[in-house]
Amino acid sequence: MNQTARIRPDGSREPLCAAYDTALLDLDGVVYAGGEAIAYAVESLGTARDGGMHLAYVTNNAARTPQTVAAHLTDLGVPAEPSDVITSAQAVARLIADQIPAGSRVLVIGAEGLRVALEERGLVPVDSADDDPAAVAQGYGGPDMPWSRLAEASYAVARGVPWFASNTDLTIPSARGIAPGNGAAVQVVRIATGAEPQVAGKPLPPMHRETVLRTGAERPLVVGDRLDTDIEGAHVGGVDSLLVLTGVTTAAQLLAAPPEHRPTYVAEDLRGLLVAQPGVDAVDGGFRCEGWTASVAGSELVLTGSGEPVDGLRALCGAAWSAAGSGECGLDAGKALARLGF
Repeated sequence: MNQTARIRPDGSREPLCAAYDTALLDLDGVVYAGGEAIAYAVESLGTARDGGMHLAYVTNNAARTPQTVAAHLTDLGVPAEPSDVITSAQAVARLIADQIPAGSRVLVIGAEGLRVALEERGLVPVDSADDDPAAVAQGYGGPDMPWSRLAEASYAVARGVPWFASNTDLTIPSARGIAPGNGAAVQVVRIATGAEPQVAGKPLPPMHRETVLRTGAERPLVVGDRLDTDIEGAHVGGVDSLLVLTGVTTAAQLLAAPPEHRPTYVAEDLRGLLVAQPGVDAVDGGFRCEGWTASVAGSELVLTGSGEPVDGLRALCGAAWSAAGSGECGLDAGKALARLGF
């Protein structure tokens, strides 16, 4: 959203599922959380697909294979093929294969999805730092990954073996709340060794490259719940994005987002794919979206009007981001967000 960044004031009335040919959907926090479908996700994706939109699933979670992810989506009521799924395991496997010879051994710190992706690139997964690996590949291993696996990675990395990480998401949504992600495990190895991995996942270019190669999308829309991976990844790739508020990002974090973390659009959930996004217009003294007007008064963001809460949030984004562009940071949005229920 550039109002000075993204949220477009173009007044377009075309539903997003018609304006873009492909939705590049994150999974955790967008389609499901803890394995269960998020409210409205199944119905919304079905309607978008029936209207001709191609659905592709782009996830930083390297634990599961595309076949397993596709089967899970199908079980939830979102029919998918393995070719519809792009994972950070695939991206990091390509990154490693570009740097070491085919047939090389790779120490795998992660789950089956990472192991399979490496094998597909002609690499040989091994389990010990004593197996003479040419690289270390670290990905999310699930909540039960033993501490000994992180120690194994540290032994190899400390010896100078090149280290690659599928992604560095510090957290991952679950049915019970926010849990540590692969980035937390990567940090353990970083502390133990002082080394830095090459990272493949969103928002970095290897993941965008993998997605483009596998989907062939011409007018893609990135759909995600994280500012620092999904939205920044769209920014890096030069494509539009939709933030949904069903995962880790809060409304307050959205208002404080720097330019590279500002989505083109925002919606409460995946129903946002099925409707036109209203414009956010600069007006005398503030920014207007539908029935809401947001402005800055001293050190506070002020909201007047009425209507759908998410339209009020869009107006607040316009005001907050414009103020940040003028050097006004740290504005208090507490009262405005409380009025909207965020």
